[in-house]
Amino acid sequence: MNKFGEFICKHRKIILVLSLILLIPTIIGIKATRINYDILVYLPDNIETIKGENILSDEFNMGAFSTIVLDNMPTKEILKLEDEIKKIDNVEMVVSTSDVLGASVPVEMLPDEIQDKFYKEGSTIMLATFKEGISDDKTLETIENLREITDTRCKIGGMSAVVLDTRDLSNSEIVIYVLIAVILCLVILQIALDSYIAPILLLLNIGIAILYNMGTNIFLGEISYITKAISSVLQLGVTMDFAIFLYHSYMQEKENNNNDDAMAKAISKTLVSVVGSSLTTIAGFLALCSMDLTLGKDIGIVMAKGVLFGVICVITILPAMILDCNSLIEKTKHKEIMPKFNTIKNFSIKHYKLTIIAFIIILPIAYLGYKNTDVYYNLDKSLPDTLKSISANQELKDKFNMVSTEILLLDKNIPDSQVNEMLEKIEKLDGIEWCLSLSKVTQLGIPREMIPSEILDKVQNARYQLIIINSSYEMATDELNNQVDKVNEIIKQYDENAILAGEGPLMKDLVEISDHDFKSVNTVSIAIIFIIMIIVLKSISLPVILICVIEFAIFINMGIPYYTKTIIPFIASIVIGTIQLGATIDYAILITTKYIANRKDGMNKTESIDLSLGTSISSIASSGLCFFGATFGVGAYSKIEMIGSLCTLMSRGAIISMISVILLLPAFLLLFDKLICKTTIGMKEVKF
Repeated sequence: MNKFGEFICKHRKIILVLSLILLIPTIIGIKATRINYDILVYLPDNIETIKGENILSDEFNMGAFSTIVLDNMPTKEILKLEDEIKKIDNVEMVVSTSDVLGASVPVEMLPDEIQDKFYKEGSTIMLATFKEGISDDKTLETIENLREITDTRCKIGGMSAVVLDTRDLSNSEIVIYVLIAVILCLVILQIALDSYIAPILLLLNIGIAILYNMGTNIFLGEISYITKAISSVLQLGVTMDFAIFLYHSYMQEKENNNNDDAMAKAISKTLVSVVGSSLTTIAGFLALCSMDLTLGKDIGIVMAKGVLFGVICVITILPAMILDCNSLIEKTKHKEIMPKFNTIKNFSIKHYKLTIIAFIIILPIAYLGYKNTDVYYNLDKSLPDTLKSISANQELKDKFNMVSTEILLLDKNIPDSQVNEMLEKIEKLDGIEWCLSLSKVTQLGIPREMIPSEILDKVQNARYQLIIINSSYEMATDELNNQVDKVNEIIKQYDENAILAGEGPLMKDLVEISDHDFKSVNTVSIAIIFIIMIIVLKSISLPVILICVIEFAIFINMGIPYYTKTIIPFIASIVIGTIQLGATIDYAILITTKYIANRKDGMNKTESIDLSLGTSISSIASSGLCFFGATFGVGAYSKIEMIGSLCTLMSRGAIISMISVILLLPAFLLLFDKLICKTTIGMKEVKF
């Protein structure tokens, strides 16, 4: 290990030059990586609703659609607008009631049922379908074009419009996220370290690691906007403790060695120290890859990669930076402002029994909150009401009771009489507003001959006929999910191969898959980290104790929303536990490894805890506060509640984990000292 450190010190100039050269392909990679803004894309390909979406796209050129609210527009203007919209390259079909009426027939001639459903308070609706998918770049460009050619009387709703607004809002905020994280971390590091220049070097090093990580995402093809938004600040918070450890080690070694020798030894110590903690952190993130919702794989791979780049940069680029700027570091030295936390350390050891009692009292309360925290799945709720898409969807809801749209793919050969019989049953279900099909149109007295052939060709092909079903129930609610089940039950009676697609069924699948992921991903992460800690700590009992400490912190963090009556986004409930476990378990490993070494050196349990906690508490506080600083500001600032909630939970989790490790872990180590010694390799001869 020491030879590796000597190599880095000897060739530091080359390392710095190479690190800068590598930024060129890195920036190209960042620019070339597509960002996806639609979470529904991450649903598994083998579920029925996704198969239905593929049929709509492949056979009907209906990759997505938007419903446009038209306020106080005469029929002539509507038809003129339709012609303009049809000229847009990605548009497959545009249809409204005006297509049936023509410019010369008044609205009053329409059957009462159609007037009641499609004309409200001077407004009507138009449906535009697009060839490409909901979040495809061409579809988002089409929505932009639609907004350009329409005026204030037209409001464009639907998922694609929501995705576009999410993209624009996310892109406008992402730079601010990084600036907030850097500023808060810089303030914390100025307090924690003894030089004004050192924090800047540490942040520059992590910044390079973040750029490398984001640049190599090109191999994934695309990443989620959620991953893009949180990965930088999360990588900054999670890997900063590696950099702090190297800096402290270097300063300690300088007391008895020249600069190069001190750095070589510091690199060697850092490598040995961070292997276990970085492995557990990487394992925690990779556990997200076990999710059926492949957004977990997206976040997991990017963050695991980020930790790896963080370690590599800390043992290569950071030493080169520090050595080259050593004189500046010395000139800008100042007294450390970070306290030694002796009072907290002494309290933790002296009153460890009180801490155990508090743990026993708080645990069931925290677990109750953890199990009962409410989550929401409706993606609209994570966005500001002022966005154009949210405003349009709200008007569709208020005026036309159009909240969730379902598209039924039914066998074309089923007679109109049976189709109408089926639709009558569906319309009797609570929450179903209306169904629209060719069979219904002809039943209302409008002959098929009056329907333009271009529309007929779009709603039926050799295999399927399309039926649109409108529900007044909110997406991703129990009411809508139960309704989808009932609709499926009815349609299967008439066509066992019928497929119910659309936003409502997709969101139902998202709910069910997410519920399964919530139950499985935490188990996977605990199992993987447990196995790694058995290898690293060479103990059976210690991994159990360490995981209990962090899981207790997770229960408190995730239980707080239940008691504050806060509803959190579903993705937070799935990934936060795994992120918090993987990112903060190294706090516990740091104390535990020192405790083991001290016990093997002949110290009694109290002396061992006193020394290990005393030499670790400042590092843990610095790391925890950096993690807090990197995520807290983003949580407070972000207008995208999905991202804001994730960062708020991460920042709070960092502080809770830090407190749990400082107070609860020493109490467990003191309480179970005999058991630990008997179940840990190399400690059986330790005296009690």
